[in-house]
Amino acid sequence: MIARARSLLASVFGFADFRPGQEDIIAPILAGRDVLAIMPTGAGKSLCYQLPALLDDGLTVVVSPLIALMRDQVAQLTGLGISAGALNSSNDAAESRRVFDALRTGDLRLLYLAPERLAKPDTADMLRRAGVKRLAVDEAHCVSQWGHDFRPEYLALGELKRALGQVQTLAFTATADAATRADMVERLFDHTPEIFVGGFDRPNLMLAMQAKDGPRRQILHFLQPRRGQNCIVYCSSRAGCEDLAQALNQAGHRALVYHAGMDKSLRDANQDTFQRQDGIVMVATVAFGMGIDKPDVRFVVHADLPKSIEAYYQEIGRAGRDGLPADTLTLYGLGDVRLRRMQIEDGQASDEQKRIERQKLNALLALCEAPRCRRQTLLAYFGEQSAPCGHCDLCIDGVQSTDGTVDAQKALSAIWRTGQRFGTEHLVNLLIGADTDQILRFGHDQLPTFGVGKDHNRDRWRSIFRQIYAAGLITQDMSEHGSWSITEAGGEVLRGRATIALRADTLKAKGRPKRPVATVPDSVDSDLLAALKKLRRELAEEQGIPAYAVFPDRTLVELAAARPASLDDMKGIHGIGERKLERYGRLFLDVLT
Repeated sequence: MIARARSLLASVFGFADFRPGQEDIIAPILAGRDVLAIMPTGAGKSLCYQLPALLDDGLTVVVSPLIALMRDQVAQLTGLGISAGALNSSNDAAESRRVFDALRTGDLRLLYLAPERLAKPDTADMLRRAGVKRLAVDEAHCVSQWGHDFRPEYLALGELKRALGQVQTLAFTATADAATRADMVERLFDHTPEIFVGGFDRPNLMLAMQAKDGPRRQILHFLQPRRGQNCIVYCSSRAGCEDLAQALNQAGHRALVYHAGMDKSLRDANQDTFQRQDGIVMVATVAFGMGIDKPDVRFVVHADLPKSIEAYYQEIGRAGRDGLPADTLTLYGLGDVRLRRMQIEDGQASDEQKRIERQKLNALLALCEAPRCRRQTLLAYFGEQSAPCGHCDLCIDGVQSTDGTVDAQKALSAIWRTGQRFGTEHLVNLLIGADTDQILRFGHDQLPTFGVGKDHNRDRWRSIFRQIYAAGLITQDMSEHGSWSITEAGGEVLRGRATIALRADTLKAKGRPKRPVATVPDSVDSDLLAALKKLRRELAEEQGIPAYAVFPDRTLVELAAARPASLDDMKGIHGIGERKLERYGRLFLDVLT
C-alpha cells in the first residue's frame, strides 16, 4: 500500500519523496488505525489525509475552520485532478449541486465541512448515506479548552462521531502541549489513537525579538528591504491595525486590514486578496490566520507581544510554509506585559485557568529575555533539545550579558531549600527577605537563603528566574501550581561545576539587529523568476484561484534555477505532477526558453 502511495505522491502531487514524518503517519492511516498527529506548520499535514483518500474507496470528511481555506484546498485538489468539494455558506447553487451529485454517485473523495455545520441534524444522515470512511479534524487543538484557540463548535465532533458509528478518526494540529494532547484524545477518540509528535523545529524561519523603541519606525525599517513580498503583521488592537496599515500604505507598501470589527464582506474580500495575490502586507489581529494555507508568506511581524508561546509558534508558522527562507520579528515592551497581565486578571476564567495563563505568559517572557539561542529556548518549551542554530537574532547579534552564576546559584538554592515545591513569587519573597504570611508559615525566614538577594528588586529576580528557565537550568510543572524544579544542567551550576551568563538588557531596546533578509538562491535569475510569477498570476486570475494553486514559489524557484529545456526535464521539479505538467508545462516552458 505504501508503494502505491509513493507512486501517487509523484504522479499526482509532483513530490519526489515524503517530508519527514509523513510516511510514519500515513502508514497506520492506510492500515485503518486512528491517529493524532502534532506536526509543525509547513510539515505537510494535509497530505497525510489527502493521499490516503485516493488509495481506497469511501469518503474522507475534513473538518476545517475557515471557508477561505476550504475553497483554496478544493481548488488545489481539483487542479490535481482529485474529486473534492466543500459545503459551506459561500457556495452558489451550482457548486452545491455539483458536490451533492458527486456525493450521491460516490465519486467524491474529499469533502470539507465547517465545524458549525456539524451540529445540523441532517449532517450525520447525509454523511452516512455518502459512505463516509474517514473523519479528519484539522486544527484539532480547537476542541480543547487547554488549547490556545478553543472553539465551542468543535465540541459537536463527539456527537457526530457517535452518530456515524465506527468511522476512522484522524486529528492534526501544529501546536499542542501535553494537557491539550490529553484533552484532544479524550474528546475526539473512543480509544487511545496512535500519537505522533513531530519535531517542532522550523529551520527555515529566522527568529528575532526586539524591545520596543518606536515600534512603527522599527516595523517600517524591517519591511523596507522586503517590499513587494507577502507579509503578515499582527497587532493586539483593531485601532492599532488601522493606524499601522495607513502608515504602511503611505510608505509605499500595499497593506490591507483584517479584524473582527470590520464589515464581514470587506474582511472576507481582504482575506481573498491576500490569499490570491502577491506583495500584500496583511495587518491583522489574531482573528486572522487560523487555517491560512498561503505557502509563500515570507515575513511575519508581531507589533505587540503575542498571547503565549503556543500562539507565537502558531502565528510565526504561517511564514515559509513552502520551505524557503522566511523572517520573523516580534516587538515587546513593558506596556504589553502589563496589558496581558490585566487581561488575565480581569478575565472570566477560573482561578486555575488564570494560573495557567500567568505561567504561559512567563514562559513567553523567558523567550523574549533568553540569554542563549532563541531557537534553543523555543524548542525546549516543547520538550526538544537542539544546538545553537546560528541564524536567530541572538546567535547573529549576541546579547549584552554578564556573569550571572552567583545570582543563578541564589535562585537555584532557594528552589532546592524549599523542596522544589514553590513558584516564582514565593521564591522572590524568600530572596529579597519579605516576611510574608506564607514565608512565615513555612518557616522559610529561617533558611540561609532568606534575604540573600536584597541587592536586586522583584522585577530583576523575576527576570533571572525567566532567564535560567530559558537557559534550561530549571523546569516548571504547569499542572502543579507552577512549582520550579532543578534540571541536571541547573545542578551543575548550583554545585559550581558550570557558569551562566545572564542578560542585563531585557526589556530595553538595542540598536538595529544585523538580520539577513530572506532571499532566493544567488543562482536564480531574478528577471526570469519575475516573468514566471507574472505568468502564474495571469493563469490564477483567469481561473479565479490563488497563485500558489497553479505553482508554489518553490516550484518557480526550482524552474528558474534548473531552466529545464523540455517537458520531460520538468518532471523532476518539485510540485509538478502529471496533471499540472499537462495543463501548464508548455506555457512555463515558453517563458523559460
